[in-house]
Order: sequence, then C-alpha cells, then structure tokens
Amino acid sequence: MSRPPLLVLVGPTGVGKTAVAVRLAGQVAMEVIGADSRQVYRGMDIGTGKPTAEERAAVPHHLIDVVDPAERYHAARFRADALATVAAVQGRGRLAVVVGGTGLYVRALLRGLTAAPPADPALRATLETFAAEHGAPALHARLAAVAPDAARRLHPNDRVRVVRALEVHAGAGAGTRDTGDGDWGGTDGAWRLVMIGLGRARPALNLALAERARGMLARGMMDEVRRLLEAGHDPARPPMDGIGYRQLAQVLQGRLTVEEALRLMIRDTTRYAKRQVTWFQREPEIRWLDVDEAGGVEGAAEAVHKHVTREGLIE
Repeated sequence: MSRPPLLVLVGPTGVGKTAVAVRLAGQVAMEVIGADSRQVYRGMDIGTGKPTAEERAAVPHHLIDVVDPAERYHAARFRADALATVAAVQGRGRLAVVVGGTGLYVRALLRGLTAAPPADPALRATLETFAAEHGAPALHARLAAVAPDAARRLHPNDRVRVVRALEVHAGAGAGTRDTGDGDWGGTDGAWRLVMIGLGRARPALNLALAERARGMLARGMMDEVRRLLEAGHDPARPPMDGIGYRQLAQVLQGRLTVEEALRLMIRDTTRYAKRQVTWFQREPEIRWLDVDEAGGVEGAAEAVHKHVTREGLIE
C-alpha cells in the first residue's frame, strides 16, 4: 500500500501558520493537528495564540485544550496523541496537516523518541536547590560542562529542561549522547511527507510580534492570568512560566508595572522566535516560504497548495 500523505507546516511564533492553514482549508479537505506545547493547556487561550472560534469552525483543529495546566504534557505524550490523531484524520480521507512551532514536538512525531532514564527525585531535588541558590544560568553552566550539545539547545533560564537534561546525563552515563528529552531514532518513512517552513524577514516579524503582544493585553490576557492564579496554578512552574504569563503574574503580584511586563513580553517573544528559526533551520526536509514575498497569508496558502499538489499529496 502507498504511504499516506502528511503535510507539516512550521515556523516561528506569529508568522501566520494558523491563518495560512485556515486559508488552505478552503481548497483542501484537511484537518489540523496542533504542535504547540502551550496550546494543549485549557484556560490558556489568549497568551498562547490559540486559533479563534472562527478558525476552528473553518477547519477541525486537534490537540488543543487537551489537559489542565496542573497536568504535565511532554514530547512523548504528544507523539502518542499525534500519531493516533493523524491516523484518524487519514482514515476519514482527509489530509492531516501538522501546524505548530514547537520543534521538539514535531521532531518527536516524525522521528520518534527512545526512552530516557526515569526521573531521579533525589537528584532533581538537589538540582532544584542548586538553581534556587545560584540561579538557573549556573545550573545551565553545569550542563554545558557535561553535555554541551544538550546545553546549546536549551536556554539558560529553561530550568525545567536543564534539570531534566542533567538527570538524563546522570542516568545515561558520561559520554552518552543525549538531548535532554531522549535520543532520536531514524525517520520511519511512514508517510509521504512534505514540510514547509513559513518565514518573514526578522524586522517585519519583530514588529508583528510587538503588535501581537499589545493585542493580547487589549483582549484581556491580564484577566486570563488572574483566573489561572486564582485557580491555584503556580506562576513559577510550567506551563505558567511561559512568555507573557510569568510577566503578567508579576504585575498582579506587584513586582512589575504593566509597561515593563509588556516590554519583557516583546523582548522574550522575539528571542523565542529567533530560537525557533534556528531549530527549524537544522531540518533539511523543510522547504522555506517567505510569507510577505508570497503575497501575505492568501499568497502563502496558494503557494502551499501548489506545492502539495505538485508533490502528489492531493489531487
């Protein structure tokens, strides 16, 4: 039997992935599988840039609002959920389109994960204490000394993943290649795969991200953060430590002004977008498409449609 088709649409935050997918759905019988590590959480809507009700009505979206913020969601769980969802969409005779900017999730789906060493509560407590006393960058420096490849892929302030990477290194033994999230297997060739990366020139993207952050505040993100805090979610732990949520939590705690929080949101979002681009540029399968050069969302959707038609994903 021929392999089923799979379209993967990636790129940095704010580049227009959802808008392009919705426009593409006007021409293609398809369903979207989200690949976003924050949009899986219920109640975290504005700050994660979830598809609107209108966008979800235009095309079915999956793996959004999967768990409560108190639950843990990770790459291995995403892979299992996404595999089942992709198969279900294909079983309905529709094109499965993976859309998202969490590179780890996309890689987990396409390449798989081998089991990493189990969590070590005693070691984790020791590492968390070290981070509390010396700061997350000092913990990152420890990782860089023993697993430089993993350290290069993680931000110095990403304490949760740095702790996990040190656990993996300790469990695997010195000299073992690790990523902090498990080792990657080879591509299994289960699909006729087309990966398209959406991009914009950095100045244009940065301007759009600044406007997006202001729009989130205008649409009531402060109230969203307030509701999450009142529900008992710890702002220092995932997923509440994400961009926007941690800054606005500090406003509500009296530690930042709204203006300073907005500045930090914009700064951190632009830095995150840069890291996303760097991650995806390591993927040789991706064919890049500049949204502005294509003529905006409509032109980009038309370009994607022509590409998947040419590649035989659709007739």
